[in-house]
Amino acid sequence: MLGFGARRLLTALLQPQPQRWPLQPSRDMRLVQFQAPHLAGPRLGLESGNDRGVIDLNAFDSTLPKTMIEFLEQGEATLSVARRALTASLPTLLRSEVTFLPPVTRPDKVVCVGMNYVDHCKEQNVPVPKEPIIFSKFASSIVGPYDEVVLPPESQEVDWEVELAVIIGKKGKHIKATDAMAHVAGFTVAHDVSARDWQMRRNGKQWLLGKTFDTFCPLGPALVTKDSVPDPHNLKICCRVNGEVVQSSSTSQMVFKTEELIAWVSQFVTLYPGDVFLTGTPPGVGVFRKPPVFLKKGDEVQCEIEELGIIINKVV
Repeated sequence: MLGFGARRLLTALLQPQPQRWPLQPSRDMRLVQFQAPHLAGPRLGLESGNDRGVIDLNAFDSTLPKTMIEFLEQGEATLSVARRALTASLPTLLRSEVTFLPPVTRPDKVVCVGMNYVDHCKEQNVPVPKEPIIFSKFASSIVGPYDEVVLPPESQEVDWEVELAVIIGKKGKHIKATDAMAHVAGFTVAHDVSARDWQMRRNGKQWLLGKTFDTFCPLGPALVTKDSVPDPHNLKICCRVNGEVVQSSSTSQMVFKTEELIAWVSQFVTLYPGDVFLTGTPPGVGVFRKPPVFLKKGDEVQCEIEELGIIINKVV
């Protein structure tokens, strides 16, 4: 019997989805964490081919770790095994057979960036920041790409935010911007779910609590390695609520690019493999609509980034 997450994923895949951008070449490196009823525990895999079936990397090489953070910590040694698996003719699991987990679980930190899209600043009629505005989410807020977002009873103003997420692959401190990409493992799609009442009016207007309720950080579907993304700062990015496009922009609108963010944050803290950077959201969030619009039970949010994929989260 399929698990609940797998059943939901199958349902989502059977629904017609708008195909805006061409499918990417099947040799892209798209690393995933997954589980399946017939396999013990979480596993590492590769999305393979345009049907995005899953290669079980732990079946290909039983010495590989079974979590993404351990995989990243071993660096080139494990990446080379994944490359061999990608080029071999291996059997794949159907997407309907697996439950996709977040590409990274329990990272040391989730670093978030506020006001990092030029067009989002214009939407609020505020100046573009001269320095990155950094805040955080707790790692306990992370859920998978097709998991449910739970509306907390403590908030009446839960909002959407599609974001490009950067995943760190190499430890570093005081990293120069020119060296920053050497510390990046890859990219994925994030949904920075936000309780605006707690972000903007409660908790002394500190953002943390409004950003970090359980289930407020869906990630996925895959960690797309940096060599598979020619230009992460020129990708179409959009969010749909119940099929309606509510955010549509480009990562070219980012004020501070990946390299600048890593250099800035690593002045203050050591970065570790698996750390996640949420790099900001474009305009179109619910709180700045007239009148404001917030998520409600039964809504479906789709966050999509060109070349990286789409995550689909039902609101409950």
